Amino acid sequence: MPAERNVVTYNAMLSGYVQCGRLKEAMALFREMPERNVISWTSMLSGLADAGRIDEAKLLFVNMPEKNVVSWNAMVVGLIRNADLENARLVFDKMPVKNVASWNAMIAGYADIGRIEEARTLFDMMPDPNALTWTSMVSGYCRVGEVAEGYNMFQRIRDRNVISWTSMISGFTWNGFYEEALLLFLEMNRTSGVAPNCETLISLAYACAGLRFSELGRQVHAQMLIQAMQCDDYDGRIAKSLIYMYSSFGTMPSAQYLFDNFSDDSVLQSRNCLINGYVRVGDLEKARILFDAAPSRDKITWTSIISGYFSVGLVLQACHLFHDMPFKDAIAWTTMITGHIQNEHFYEAMHFFLEMRTFGVIPLSTTYTVLFGAVGAMAYLDHGRSLHGMIIKTQPGFDLILENSVVSMYAKCGELRDACKIFLRMTSRDDISWNSMIMGFAHHGLANEALQVFEAMMESRTRPNSLTFLAVLSACSHAGLLDKGLELFTLMTDVHGIQPGLEHCISVVNILGRAGKLEEAEKFIAGLPFHRHPAMLGAILGVSGPDKRSLGIAERSGKLLLELDPMNAAAHVHLCNLYASNHHHLKEYKLRREMLVKGVKKVPGCSWIVLSGKVHMFLCGDSLNPEAEELLISMSNSCCG
Repeated sequence: MPAERNVVTYNAMLSGYVQCGRLKEAMALFREMPERNVISWTSMLSGLADAGRIDEAKLLFVNMPEKNVVSWNAMVVGLIRNADLENARLVFDKMPVKNVASWNAMIAGYADIGRIEEARTLFDMMPDPNALTWTSMVSGYCRVGEVAEGYNMFQRIRDRNVISWTSMISGFTWNGFYEEALLLFLEMNRTSGVAPNCETLISLAYACAGLRFSELGRQVHAQMLIQAMQCDDYDGRIAKSLIYMYSSFGTMPSAQYLFDNFSDDSVLQSRNCLINGYVRVGDLEKARILFDAAPSRDKITWTSIISGYFSVGLVLQACHLFHDMPFKDAIAWTTMITGHIQNEHFYEAMHFFLEMRTFGVIPLSTTYTVLFGAVGAMAYLDHGRSLHGMIIKTQPGFDLILENSVVSMYAKCGELRDACKIFLRMTSRDDISWNSMIMGFAHHGLANEALQVFEAMMESRTRPNSLTFLAVLSACSHAGLLDKGLELFTLMTDVHGIQPGLEHCISVVNILGRAGKLEEAEKFIAGLPFHRHPAMLGAILGVSGPDKRSLGIAERSGKLLLELDPMNAAAHVHLCNLYASNHHHLKEYKLRREMLVKGVKKVPGCSWIVLSGKVHMFLCGDSLNPEAEELLISMSNSCCG
């Protein structure tokens, strides 16, 4: 004789249907139930909401004869899951009684979509937040990039569990604070005794990739294998993280093995990581095989392979791929512009920029930044002014990166007054802003102005970096400021702890040499790890004067330089000139004869100008350019008004 059904058995069956997603059967059973209680109504409500049938769920909620806190929570959660946060808040506010789950649902709803201020307001109103509440706030702050505030919240959690720790580790990782993520993981292991879960290990894999910590990355992979039973990779996220990690290391056999054996072939992210990895190690053939075999491609797939062709100088192939690309957004156009600039095809880059505008694609801030960098490097001031004017008309506002690129462009083009105007109007400045101005003044021989900007930088408490000191040392070198230059070098190494690079040391050699202190320069070089570097030897040779006292030092450095670089024309010519100045004509003759035998030729100096949008180049002593006289007249007229 079958057991008699009651509300408990009906509810069990109803719950089973709902959990299996069989809503048609669930609704039929719900309607035929002779008796329903609050559990029946709540179970059906949750099923409808989870299936996206939120209007039916709301109607059911309104018709519920009896509601408890679980029913109210189910309605709030259902609305949040269906992206109806405003109505969720209305229901939340009407709740006669709220428990911890009510508060957590609403706070997490706001935090998960980046509405952190509203989440914080509710958090501050909540009577007794638990670890889950705190963790939601940590995740929310990290999601909107406020990592410091997220960490502040994390430190206030009393009973941290693996979810709390992982939330903060992930927050550090996704915001690029890879070292902090790894250090926090070490703290978690050392002080809490909490074991990592799969989410923790995924975040650590990305952190290792960001830092290129290959050995630690392999240990993370090993830990994933140890925890294989707990880490069921049902959604492929573990495989994706490892493929990304090994591709970042350039360990392509491991990445390929994971892709072939553990990754769904249709997952674009994994394929894109692999393509990027092969591009990074220069194996374009395998990257192209993956690209051609892709069952579907997104814009990342296309831009990755296009960037790969540009990186090895295959500009035409990159252009063909771009032509075949079915959807060309601002990122794709910017990739083409960047690729042409990297290959020194400046006019083609400008052509693509103009074509981009013709097609109605709005340039990104990055697009302009790349173009300003090229304009500055080529000193194409007219193009720079046109781009600047275009931005003023079309861009609603300048971000810091874009402002820095404009300042740098004007400074490199020698328009220091315009660079200063923009620099002074900037509401915020970083080290790049200051460096652009310092380098601009230094490059154009205005040492005092460069040093004044450096002092202002120090007063603003902006930390100088290696490039800052390279700029001020270069300024001191050109201006012959011996004491100031040596003072700045000491400040860099002893106070700011910046390891001097080759170019810093070359600047010091130039400072000493131009002050007539060649012996000190030679001693300085002798104590350096790169004392035999051709550039260093060339520097001391270059500052050696024609006097007899300098000849010995010049001869030693010159001969060593020619041993390292036998075809160095500048070293041959400079030594020949020194021998001639000191009447060592036999040595001069032998060296010139050696140049002839080896086929060493001095590259003639050249200069170029841009006039009426056209580039004109002149070689030293060149009288063959038929336009020379006409150009001189044109330049004279433009200069004189």
